[in-house]
Amino acid sequence: MSTEDEDDRIFKALGHRARRQILDLLKAGPRTTGDLCAQLPELDRCTVMQHLGVLEEAGLVIAERRGRERWNHLDALPIHAIHERWIGPYAAYATTMLSRLKRAVEQPAES
Repeated sequence: MSTEDEDDRIFKALGHRARRQILDLLKAGPRTTGDLCAQLPELDRCTVMQHLGVLEEAGLVIAERRGRERWNHLDALPIHAIHERWIGPYAAYATTMLSRLKRAVEQPAES
């Protein structure tokens, strides 16, 4: 699978509010699917499972079976890779441009 395909899966996974909520819940530590369902009462269990499937496909969640329970673990490495590839360089570019603008504004006008 190409890097572009992996990035597309990650952006798709992050594009839905419920999936971002699930990731936020998993930041504190692994949770069972039942616990995630309890934390998201506006969603039924089937919908939570579908969202978890998208997150797993993107590599953001790793599921572990323990008996009858399914424990979901956050894998933040793909998000870090997105940050390194996209967010960091664009933030650096924006900072540089703002710095140049500030210097231009603060320089005394030449007569």
